[in-house]
Amino acid sequence: MMQLTEPLINVGIVVSNEIEFELKGDFLLGEQIIKPGIYSAIIEGENICTSFACKALIELKPRHQNSTFILKNVKIGIGFHWERTENQEFEGDLTFQVENGSVRAVNNVFLESYLKSVISSEMSAMNDPVLLQVHTIVSRSWLLAQIDTKKAKSKTAVISVLHSKNEIEKWYDREDHNTFDVCADDHCQRYQGITKIISDNAAKAVELTKGQVITFENKVCDARFSKCCGGISENFENVWQAVKVPYLTAVIDSDTPEKITSLSHEQLIDSSPKAFCNTNDLEVLKQVLVDFDRSTINFYRWSVSYSQDEISQLIAQKSGIDFGAILDLVPLERGASGRIIRLKIIGNKQTVIVGKELEIRKWLSNSHLFSSAFLVEKQIANDGEIPLGFILRGAGWGHGVGMCQIGAAVMSRKGYGVHQILEHYFKGAILETIY
Repeated sequence: MMQLTEPLINVGIVVSNEIEFELKGDFLLGEQIIKPGIYSAIIEGENICTSFACKALIELKPRHQNSTFILKNVKIGIGFHWERTENQEFEGDLTFQVENGSVRAVNNVFLESYLKSVISSEMSAMNDPVLLQVHTIVSRSWLLAQIDTKKAKSKTAVISVLHSKNEIEKWYDREDHNTFDVCADDHCQRYQGITKIISDNAAKAVELTKGQVITFENKVCDARFSKCCGGISENFENVWQAVKVPYLTAVIDSDTPEKITSLSHEQLIDSSPKAFCNTNDLEVLKQVLVDFDRSTINFYRWSVSYSQDEISQLIAQKSGIDFGAILDLVPLERGASGRIIRLKIIGNKQTVIVGKELEIRKWLSNSHLFSSAFLVEKQIANDGEIPLGFILRGAGWGHGVGMCQIGAAVMSRKGYGVHQILEHYFKGAILETIY
């Protein structure tokens, strides 16, 4: 594979009508020195205006190595159950640009520095070295694959919608970021600059794996990952576009796969078979689940209950369709992991089929249902017509494609090495150093 040099990454942090920020140390705007202080950036006409400049594009570079900046009220966990705002601190350059009539703040930082933050933001920086190295390699691979796709001007759809009278299919792939490489939230990779202390462990993991990626047929792998696969990971084509990706195929997440292979989808979800990601070990979970994630305890197997009023109002609100009373939820197609790809929603006013997995999760939760791998239990009314409600009993957390983060943490704890974990989740991929 061709050797590269370490790239500079443009990370979109926050977009708003007005962005408040603080400079800690001197910054340069061209040759103009901007002193430390608290400022704000707003749109005036076609320009971005601050107290020191009014331009279409404002690019601030740190004058000294220890100059950093703070962006105020950055929204994190967008669309998830723990969405909140926080002030975040960053090193590197700060760029303000116009985006659809608002101000967008972009952090320009070298890839390896970016990764030190991602590893600390996505996982506990106190993880054991093997897990930190694995996650660093996967995160680096994913980002470089996104950049390669953008450079190739790929015609791969980012969001695809099939809309007919009786069926809606929608899937969401990488964010369509035309003016920067990657966003800072979970929709891309969780990045919070140096807000969290970058531990020696995280820094060492990045340094030990510098330039290392996984490749397949001489291309950097689009290395996906999710919190918990639920026992079996999912095929790429069942979550996103209908293209088979050889290294993103279903993997039984166990060292005794025969105990899961024999189970039907219903049996898999209805039981709790032994798997790497089937763990309640708090020491393991603390490595993967950062503070706000740890409010979620049951994820390998979970359940949610809705009354008839709750589910009919929820689906109407999230889908924009008035189904009336919900009479049934019928899985029509499941993927390898048991995740529902197509779900028929039957109401007393109309019936619609919805897919793929994330759209199903969006329709059936105020934020995101943990996964679309669930069984449906109707609460039958005395008259046998309109159900009193529904119970969804499910498995896993996230789309399930690629590396299972909790499974990888358990594998590391069991003594598996970097190569073994990567080979387990990304079949046929090769570990290479490209810079």
